[in-house]
Amino acid sequence: MRIIDAPREGWYPDPDGRQRLRWWDGLDWTDIRRAPPSSAELTRAEALVPREPIAADQRAYTDRPQGYSRQETQEIIAEVRTVARQELDRAAEQFSQRATTAVRSFTPLITQYTSKFLRWMKIALGIATVLFIAWLLFQAIATQSFIAWLGDRIDSLTEDAGSTQLRMGSGPFRNSVMSR
Repeated sequence: MRIIDAPREGWYPDPDGRQRLRWWDGLDWTDIRRAPPSSAELTRAEALVPREPIAADQRAYTDRPQGYSRQETQEIIAEVRTVARQELDRAAEQFSQRATTAVRSFTPLITQYTSKFLRWMKIALGIATVLFIAWLLFQAIATQSFIAWLGDRIDSLTEDAGSTQLRMGSGPFRNSVMSR
């Protein structure tokens, strides 16, 4: 309900229980409730309302039978139809805009899970790349260290073998040293 269409503030039958009256503040129901007025209270309230004399031109209008002519009724019906169609068109346009917005903001679950899967795959690929590069560096360093160790070991073995031969007197010098 629009605020313009809301009833004026006052006491109205309580929508929760019709045996009581409830105060409407013009925008919403309040928590103030009371019993309906008794007939004595209604008579007193009517007596307090001042009565103004009816002017002659108003008397003539009140003497006229109430109601609308057929033409006036047709005009009112046409106006109500026009307003109703306009309101219906406005509501349909508003609904269409909301539906379009909802469709655009809606992402299917498969898209959501696919994007999560791709994100985890990218992270896993990044970690695998870093580990592969670390492994390559380790292999290069390990290979270089191994080759250096192996070279030192071979040098050590050849030096040990040469000194052993000299101590035992073997080799080409042995005969020359002994023959002298």
